Amino acid sequence: MARPKIGEFVNQVKTEATKIVWPTSRETVQTTILVLIMTTILSLFFFGVDTVFKFLVSWLTSLAR
Repeated sequence: MARPKIGEFVNQVKTEATKIVWPTSRETVQTTILVLIMTTILSLFFFGVDTVFKFLVSWLTSLAR
């Protein structure tokens, strides 16, 4: 595939840049809230999993004594 000339490349970039659709402020806030909720849920889940594994390892190591 041949490389386009610089002027043609710049025109293609401008054309593609006009196709960008930026989110509205409401969409940005909604997405941010969703990310915060999902991060909280996942952190609580992994905290629970970590606590269970910690208990299991403590229990197994106490059996070895």
